[in-house]
Amino acid sequence: MPTQQKIIYLTFDDGPHPKATNFVLQQLLQYKAKATFFCIGKNVVEHQTIYKQILLANHAVGNHTHNHINGFKTPNNVYMQNIATAKQSIDSNLFRPPYGRITPFQIKLLQTKGYALQPIMWTVLSGDFDNTISAEKCLQNVIKNTKSGSIVVFHDSEKAFDKLQYALPKVLAYFTAKGYQFEKIGL
Repeated sequence: MPTQQKIIYLTFDDGPHPKATNFVLQQLLQYKAKATFFCIGKNVVEHQTIYKQILLANHAVGNHTHNHINGFKTPNNVYMQNIATAKQSIDSNLFRPPYGRITPFQIKLLQTKGYALQPIMWTVLSGDFDNTISAEKCLQNVIKNTKSGSIVVFHDSEKAFDKLQYALPKVLAYFTAKGYQFEKIGL
């Protein structure tokens, strides 16, 4: 995201999740940080209270499909229906494709449905979901690659929780000490 200020955009994919999302919300509150949560529709349906907590804390939300499906491997009509199902629970014009996989035609279809002109991708992938890297490596991925305007992706999920729990507080402390602010994405 273009900015002249010391701003970082933290994003969280795949929630809401009872343990992970609550942890993230506590950490963000401690640092007065805002973030954007790209939610899976079925998780919103299952964890409506946590989803409402995200909104009450004035964070942004975005659609991440209803069942975390891959745009490259899904027929267009099925993909769009899955996104529409998620939209019934997620009121947002922001969209992030699972796995970062979406076709140009699917992007055009999303635009006709009122979504932002481009899906919200990322510039820094923490790697918290990757079982082959350590929590410290996840932290270093973020610290070494983040700068003003970076969109950083973490995952508020069971699979990523151990690395998230280690890295997120350290990322917030490190960049706060350097004078950065954490903002939500709003288009």
